[in-house]
Amino acid sequence: MILMDYIKGYSDKKYGLLGEHLSHSFSPQIHKSLADYQYDLYEVGKEDLSEWVKSNDLAGFNVTIPYKQEIMKYCDRLSELALLIGAVNTVVRLPDGTLYGDNTDYYGFEYMLSLLSLDVKDKKALVLGSGGASKTVQAVLKNLGAQVIVVSREGENNYSNINLHKDTFLIVNTTPVGMYPDTGKSLVNLSDFPECCGVCDVIYNPAKTDLLLQAEALGIPFINGLSMLVAQAKRAAEVFTGAMLSDNVTEKIRAQVEAQTLNVILVGMPGCGKSTVGRLVAEKLSRSFFDADEEIKNATGRTPSEIITEDGERAFRLVETQVLKKLCKESGAVIATGGGAVTVEDNYKIIRQNSVAIFLERNINILSKEDRPLSSDLVAMYKKRLPMYQRFSHKTVDGNSDATDVAERVINTFSEVHNEN
Repeated sequence: MILMDYIKGYSDKKYGLLGEHLSHSFSPQIHKSLADYQYDLYEVGKEDLSEWVKSNDLAGFNVTIPYKQEIMKYCDRLSELALLIGAVNTVVRLPDGTLYGDNTDYYGFEYMLSLLSLDVKDKKALVLGSGGASKTVQAVLKNLGAQVIVVSREGENNYSNINLHKDTFLIVNTTPVGMYPDTGKSLVNLSDFPECCGVCDVIYNPAKTDLLLQAEALGIPFINGLSMLVAQAKRAAEVFTGAMLSDNVTEKIRAQVEAQTLNVILVGMPGCGKSTVGRLVAEKLSRSFFDADEEIKNATGRTPSEIITEDGERAFRLVETQVLKKLCKESGAVIATGGGAVTVEDNYKIIRQNSVAIFLERNINILSKEDRPLSSDLVAMYKKRLPMYQRFSHKTVDGNSDATDVAERVINTFSEVHNEN
């Protein structure tokens, strides 16, 4: 809780977020850090939207996919910004019962883009998508003097002729492609844009979409949508209550939410203590713990050792990747991977998308070989896998001591990596 910026006096008011699929949303915890009002999620189907708007008892609500344009027809008044953009993401019920629609996403994206410190004036900016979020992004970019190109499935600029814009300076994804739970997808290959100097993705779950992982690999500055989400929520709280918050609240809450939602993922040699240490870390941080090998057994009815012995290592790796895809979509969990997870290239993006990955390094002379059919020659295995562990992880932690001490090191390292970012 950020007390210095906390809006008080609204505990009897109810607010929320309207959308179609909201299981991925971080909005309730953000608004809890902004004010003392109740804030809940309202998943409403398209066929029920009209009735919900008429019958809800909220003092105000935010709007997300797919209703940012549709909600406008239910508003009795619109702000100048909402009229200019053609989309609403914040609705307030006025004292006379009428609805006032505003757009606080404008402030959110403006703040998000400022963190990249890029001058977009007279530069080509490629905006992926043409929905409500796109309209907001377009308005900000045009106001900053950018040459805005909107790419959609149909129209003059579409994904079949996107190669016409190889000279793009900035790429902004405003679509849900790559968003939880359907992660690992991207509309473009950044290698096709050699002049790109910045990438924004309005998605915030996972922390790094496939698009942002591409940017990271290519050394292109990038940012996800969490800063935009928090900045627009701050502005929405001000619209809801009429009270003002200090500007520094946005970064404080962004860092707070990021620390709470990033996973801690442990990689390392078989028998190095990932499961033991992981459970201790989860307990100390009050987080859920998942052991990839245990989850494989739960999913298949067989242990990793049994699968490897009966079907071979290749078959096991395919199962392991599917389990990791599911586990690594979690938010705020601690996950212990199998020792060979790093040998599969597809697992790199899976592990890195929503986590701080830590390599637990332990002397191979004291590693257990029990029930580990691939651990017959640990020296050779370690030599081969060491570069992989180092590449997959953000940091290395010394695992050659008591598990409790190692767990403390992991927690401290997680905090360091988070603060660096």
